[in-house]
Amino acid sequence: MMKKIVVPGLIIVCIILILGSIMFVTNQRGKPYEKDGLKFVSKVGGKDFYVYSDGIWQKKFLKGVNIGAAKPGSFPGELAISKDEYLRWFKYISDMNADVIRVYTTLKPDFYDALYEFNSKAKKPLYLIQGVWVKEEDVASSNDAYANNDKIKNDFIKDANDLVDIFHGNPMLPLKKGFASGKYKSDISKYVIGWILGIEWDPTFVEDTNKNNPTNNTYSGNFLYTKGASPFETFLCEVGDKVLDYEASKYKTTRALSFTNWLTTDMLKHPNEPYKNEDMSVVNMEHIKSQKRFKSGVFASYHIYPYYPDFLNYQKEYVNFKDENGKINTYKAYLRDLFKEHTMPVLVAEFGVPASRGMAHKSLYSGYNQGNHDESEQGKIITNLLQDIHEEGYCGAIVFTWQDEWFKKTWNTMDLDLPNSRPFWSNPQTNEQEFGLMAFDPGKEKSSCYVDGDISDWNKDKSIYKTNNVSLYVKSDEEYVYLMAKTKNFDFSKDSLYIPVDSLQGQGNTLDKARDIGFERPADFLIQISGKKNSKILVDAYYDSFYYLYGEQLKMIEKKPSYNTIGNGIFNPMYLCLSREMYLPEDRKTVPFSQYETGFLKYGDANPEHKDYNSLTDFSAHDGNIEMRIPWQLLNVMDPSTKEIMGDLYKNKSVKAEKTKGMYFGAKIVKSGIVDHSKIGMGYYTWQPWELPTYHERLKPSYYILQSAFKALK
Repeated sequence: MMKKIVVPGLIIVCIILILGSIMFVTNQRGKPYEKDGLKFVSKVGGKDFYVYSDGIWQKKFLKGVNIGAAKPGSFPGELAISKDEYLRWFKYISDMNADVIRVYTTLKPDFYDALYEFNSKAKKPLYLIQGVWVKEEDVASSNDAYANNDKIKNDFIKDANDLVDIFHGNPMLPLKKGFASGKYKSDISKYVIGWILGIEWDPTFVEDTNKNNPTNNTYSGNFLYTKGASPFETFLCEVGDKVLDYEASKYKTTRALSFTNWLTTDMLKHPNEPYKNEDMSVVNMEHIKSQKRFKSGVFASYHIYPYYPDFLNYQKEYVNFKDENGKINTYKAYLRDLFKEHTMPVLVAEFGVPASRGMAHKSLYSGYNQGNHDESEQGKIITNLLQDIHEEGYCGAIVFTWQDEWFKKTWNTMDLDLPNSRPFWSNPQTNEQEFGLMAFDPGKEKSSCYVDGDISDWNKDKSIYKTNNVSLYVKSDEEYVYLMAKTKNFDFSKDSLYIPVDSLQGQGNTLDKARDIGFERPADFLIQISGKKNSKILVDAYYDSFYYLYGEQLKMIEKKPSYNTIGNGIFNPMYLCLSREMYLPEDRKTVPFSQYETGFLKYGDANPEHKDYNSLTDFSAHDGNIEMRIPWQLLNVMDPSTKEIMGDLYKNKSVKAEKTKGMYFGAKIVKSGIVDHSKIGMGYYTWQPWELPTYHERLKPSYYILQSAFKALK
């Protein structure tokens, strides 16, 4: 006989209250706040940002990532990322303890459908900050925001209003090349917490707009108005107001609003900035005000990197600023300076450093350079920058960027590749391609080779060249040319291994005068493996694109007439430019031309699954076996997917591409203290071109480092 269970009345009351609370939270989740007939899910208060969640306003430090519109094999305008990819990425991003994603432009329905589906199932939603792009070709052609009967302004408003409809799951956008199109059915409006409208404004565009339209300096709308604004700021105010008014009129909804800005158009004075354009124009968000009706409010947003513009290295008060650790911290000094200028919340909408082999700028005091960081170092630097942003009172920090972007260019490598082919191969020399927390590595599931001392990757390969004491193997993928030398009696700490490369017919050296080494074929490059600290790739002086560009064409470095002769016997170190000669106006001194040796080869382990993984690894040695990976660009290959390499610089009078069938590689061990005049022979290597690259996703160590950093911030 079962006993009758008696539940005390107090317990029943508690259960009812708990269930009621759960039902209330469930019903309130994602439900917007409503006041004076308008709904909104985000608002500003003082210098803080608030999100309405679970029925209450919660102050938020916005932690997030920017997401680009491209993947390998496509340009951004192709919008090739699928819904399944977005769903997978959102899971990664949420697991990283981020709560915000930012996108720069209208994406195809797959993105918004994926966000709706993910958030409807996730324990905590990912909020969206939406951008609206301004076509840079329109900016360049008109250089005036009001030109051509307000074309830029009208297109800007139209694109933003289309996005308003997209948020609410309404429009059908017609097919238009380079633009998103299709049926948008997912109502994601409760997850969109803000606008960041526009692009990093070109200072000349701002300046010319102001000069050409001096009377366009006031605007008063239903939601925004100007106070002390310039014509360009008035243009922004009108755009923002029209967008807010459209959503309020049609959907009774608003959301917090900002415009993209960067250090180049901040309101601060930088008297020691060497380039006039970097301190010429101002875009001041403080001149754009909220009407009483606009409860969500405005906030400021900036892209702030630690290495650019150059005033970060030379502004006296920044150089003299030390943080709590006693270190010179020009980044934190700038953050503090900028924050003081604002009465509204300030968001760092882009920040970070790339985990690339190539480098384009140096941060003189912190070492937080634009490139030449391994993936773990990338994570540590991002974490340090994040901490500075948080400590200085900013309302959030959005990392640039989620995924690596193969289509990108960088000023100091863009002359060395083919613009229309960039998405089809990965170039670690171009730092802009490797800002991501997620890498795209060549190969469908894994790379064809990992330079880690384990040569089992080479079991199915045949040597292309052999001598009594060395056998050379070569293969390649969408990112590197891989070499493996099996050696006998090679003392890695004392001896040298030389690998000549003949890539272009009709030129090259048959003798390296400096090292007294001869070659059976004219060599365009010479790879030297001489221990951990003196290994490098060298280039025939006649085929040295760095010297040609900066010595012969731009005349920024000393001319060397001997370099202009084929077969001169000179091999040069390989360099990338970091900065041209600069004049510091406040110091009244000139900073000389700056370069660094990008041909230096780093020893390490390039296998991401290994404990000692270092993404900057170029070569490894184990049991007499030497493995190497050489970026295609260091062999003057301009596009490996179509087998196009750099042609004769002097004959063509510029950097021009031409087809190649393949390359020749040789190998020779030179024993320490022994003179050997035998010439190095070479074997032939070729590869198959490709139309679309193979790749697989990989979360970098920086992802996991940032995961912990985000978790620690409230």
